[in-house]
Amino acid sequence: MSNPRLELATCTFQEFASTMGAPIRTTAGAPRWTLGYQLGGHARSITPPRNLLSAELPQDAYEFTYRRFLNTTGVDTIRAELESLAVANASQPLVLLCFDRLNQPNGWCHRTMFAAWWTEQTGDQIPELGAQMPTYQPQMSLFDTE
Repeated sequence: MSNPRLELATCTFQEFASTMGAPIRTTAGAPRWTLGYQLGGHARSITPPRNLLSAELPQDAYEFTYRRFLNTTGVDTIRAELESLAVANASQPLVLLCFDRLNQPNGWCHRTMFAAWWTEQTGDQIPELGAQMPTYQPQMSLFDTE
């Protein structure tokens, strides 16, 4: 029997809408405000440990340490937890939530690091559903030939 393909996406607690799928917490702490929706669970296997959060590391050091945490936990353990959450949420797509908005200058968070790691491990892409910084698209000039 083959494993069903997990449908995963990422977003912020603030930007999540129920039409996106099942909201899954990936943070050490829960939101301190009232959500307009009920959480569908907590993905503990991908939640950064509190000591990583309190270390206040620059992005590259944080990502190195977080990836080491994910590698130690292992893709099979993480997949099993996510599959269990999917079953508990009627096989809806799981939307992995955290607090950090990506549409701020120098915005980054663990959910995008997890998404990149997951893609490397499984080949499955995880789209970001929240707002992101616009990417610069150079305009062709009169002198470009194409």
